[in-house]
Formats: sequence, structure tokens, C-alpha cells
Amino acid sequence: MPCATSTNIAHFCSEHSPMTRFWLLVAGLAPVLGATRTLTQAAAIGASMLMLTVLHQALLSLVRPRLGGALYTLASLLLLAALASCLQIALRAWALPLALALGYFPVLICLQCLVTDHLLVDKDRWRQLCLQMTGLLGLCLLLGVIRQWLTEGLGIPLASLAPGVLILLGVLLALYNRLRPGPAPSRRQGKR
Repeated sequence: MPCATSTNIAHFCSEHSPMTRFWLLVAGLAPVLGATRTLTQAAAIGASMLMLTVLHQALLSLVRPRLGGALYTLASLLLLAALASCLQIALRAWALPLALALGYFPVLICLQCLVTDHLLVDKDRWRQLCLQMTGLLGLCLLLGVIRQWLTEGLGIPLASLAPGVLILLGVLLALYNRLRPGPAPSRRQGKR
């Protein structure tokens, strides 16, 4: 198993499992799904995602030309640990009830930042980052509004739980696929 025994973390097993832009969405799903019970929580986790990712990329841009390979990945991890710790301390200092409601989800944003750094190419890096973060922030706010409305407005307590948000995400994806122009891609449908 070359992926498991590789000492170079920076390659991230890319020759065996090619990463696509959809890995960013998958990496960002844990905080998005877990911490969007209300609009307030959704706005807080969305702002935390935006702030942590932009700060991470801005500070890494200073060391990117000087470091490479495993040293760059180590610098990225250390920077993420420091930023996530500062975020947790700030939330606990200035918004303790919100920090308790969000739990450990702000720390999971680090995974999204690592994947984002790995996926972004050097050309148009900031433009891609802004588009991706805007999409995730929009998804956070949309899920927060819908979950709060379903829970408090219609009295459906399932919407505030994890299975309810997965069902809601499935409905939103089905709606997106239905409203998207053009036929659905037929890649590997019915093939082994």
C-alpha cells in the first residue's frame, strides 16, 4: 500500500486517488452540516470558514515561494493549528454560548483549508478561492435558514438533527439537478 507507507504528506496519495474540485465540498460538509441548526450558527460557521481560509492562504503566500514538499505541508499544518486555536479562544472569550453550540466544528475547518490549499492552482488562486468560499458561505446560510424555519416554523424537530440535514441536503441537490440546464451527465451510469 504505497499510500499508507509514503512519508511525503504533500503528495496526499494523488497518484492513486486523483482529487477533484468536489473534494472541497466533501471536506467542508462536516462543519456545514453539523453547525447550521440556526441562522446564527450558520452565519458564525460560515464567517469562521471564510476568515480561517483567507487568513491561511494569505499567510501561506508569504512562505510558499521559500518552502516546498513536506516542509510546506508542515508549515501549513502549524499555521492551521495556530489559527484554529485563536478562533476557538476568540469564540469562547466573546461568544461563549455560540462557541458551546458550535462545539468542535470550527476546528474541523482546518481539513477544508488543507484540501483548499492542495486543490488551488497558482493561476487565479484568489479568484477560485473567493468563488469556493462564497459558495460554501451561501450553502451555510441557506441550510441555516431552512433548518431553523423547518424546526421552529413548521415544528419538524428532525430538521435540527443530523439525519434531517442529510435529507435536506439530498432534497437541495435534487432540486439543483432538476433546475440545472442541460441533460444530466451519463458518466459510468449502469457500468461496472
